[in-house]
Amino acid sequence: MNPKAHQPDSLPAPGPTALAQSEALAGQIRAEIAQAGGWLPFDRYMERALYAPGLGYYGGGSVKFGRRPEDGSDFVTAPELSPLFAATLARPVAQALEASGTRHLMEFGAGTGKLAAGLLKALDALGAQFDTYSIVDLSGELRERQRATLEAEAPALAARVRWLDALPQQFEGVVIGNEVLDAMPVRLFAHTGGVWHERGVTLHEGVFDFEDRPVNSAQDVEFLAEIEVDGEYVTETHDAGRAFTRTICTMLTRGAALLIDYGFPRHEYYHAQRAGGTLMCHYRHRAHGDPFVYPGLQDITAHVEFTGIAEAGVEAGADLLGYTSQARFLLNAGITEVLGEIDPTDTARFLPAASSVQKLLSEAEMGELFKVIAFSRGIEETLDAFASGDRTHTL
Repeated sequence: MNPKAHQPDSLPAPGPTALAQSEALAGQIRAEIAQAGGWLPFDRYMERALYAPGLGYYGGGSVKFGRRPEDGSDFVTAPELSPLFAATLARPVAQALEASGTRHLMEFGAGTGKLAAGLLKALDALGAQFDTYSIVDLSGELRERQRATLEAEAPALAARVRWLDALPQQFEGVVIGNEVLDAMPVRLFAHTGGVWHERGVTLHEGVFDFEDRPVNSAQDVEFLAEIEVDGEYVTETHDAGRAFTRTICTMLTRGAALLIDYGFPRHEYYHAQRAGGTLMCHYRHRAHGDPFVYPGLQDITAHVEFTGIAEAGVEAGADLLGYTSQARFLLNAGITEVLGEIDPTDTARFLPAASSVQKLLSEAEMGELFKVIAFSRGIEETLDAFASGDRTHTL
């Protein structure tokens, strides 16, 4: 693969070791395309680019999570932005543990371990009773970073943490997934010439490129027919995200699952004006739309279609506990009270904390784009974090 064919001028070039890793992964994907007859569905390409063992974005050794390009990272998440996110999230987590009478926690995709460390400390400070904190993460490199973070920031509680290689058939407790769904592989579809096509990946002179093929699945045809479009249109479906939701809601025999991510309900997601889809890539804190740039070195994401996620959880037998914006969830959970625990006269601490909270809550930042959806079994009432501003009726 010639990397210059997919290298926007605004992106910094990787070093020789990283570039060699990317080329190795690209070679594997090219071979798979050839074996498949010259065409792969996009979700398979995305799966390989993100999760190929040792070479994919989450399977390799890049920094990924951080505050700025200088630290080698590609994007920032809420737990990295402010410790107050975890301190506030701990409140509904503690309430869910108590309401369900369970004592275990499980986090998917724990990143650097910042959220786990923050939750453990905050839950302990709240007096919440819990026994174990399980982490499910495919990346061995990230597991080591998580272990180091926990030992440095929550040494008294790190012994309660364990890493799972496989999911249990049943789980009682609280499941947490922050920015997990957006990293699930998506299928791409393009409406061109009045006909729906599935968009896949092919090779043109050894370079990755898109190629559309007519949709032939009756299930796909039925679903896409419900999207009201006129003219050219590109969008995604979230088969993997729905399957993941069904899995955790089937596994959950008692307790709650809290999923936090950016996205929209179906009627907004498939709006006629969202004609270019939501697929986005992140490299060194720069966002762009080319998924073929440096395979394995950049993040590839798509916004979440939350109606489908809600349907999947309910189909698995769970109750839909609530759905609202991140801003409303955090305000209901008491983030202003958590901020108020910092002395405002200590400007060196208070002003950066207040600035971070503003980013978590602002409609122009993360407050409106990010949503929280929760499922439950064995919890009779909703959580305080959904007490006002619940948007379940919009799904």
